[in-house]
Amino acid sequence: MVNDPDDVFARAKAALREVTDPELGINIVDLGLVMAMSLHGSRLTVDLTMTTAACPIAEVVVEEARRSLLSVPGLASVDVRLVWEPVWTPERMSDAAKAVLGWRT
Repeated sequence: MVNDPDDVFARAKAALREVTDPELGINIVDLGLVMAMSLHGSRLTVDLTMTTAACPIAEVVVEEARRSLLSVPGLASVDVRLVWEPVWTPERMSDAAKAVLGWRT
């Protein structure tokens, strides 16, 4: 089965919206923690970052993301990697996330 990358990325993004940062209560997509996604056949690789390298829940978020992505139809495997470059900045957040945090958009 050949997966349309745009369709897979849209479904993956929807799955990742179900994963929330437990400290902020905002999903990891709107927080801007999803740095990159690539598809090789039916294998999806996702690079995630955290808002700080000192994040005590990084591995929990990575595992929740992996579990959520495994629900995406058509994927044979999922690899979620924790990356630190480029460094996360608040500009990566969606306007919705900024509004929840009381930031001006």
